[in-house]
Amino acid sequence: MSGLSYETVARFAQQGGLIYFGLIFLAGVAYALRPSKKAEFQHAARMPLDDEELL
Repeated sequence: MSGLSYETVARFAQQGGLIYFGLIFLAGVAYALRPSKKAEFQHAARMPLDDEELL
């Protein structure tokens, strides 16, 4: 038998997934809070309120 039991593999997968998705979340937050993106996000926020119709 190998030294890896189901519990060991499951614990590793859970911890690895938590770290992976935590890093993905932090990267998304860092991207959204970049000062250089502020104007782009403000423009996107105002788009539904603009009276111009894009046809």
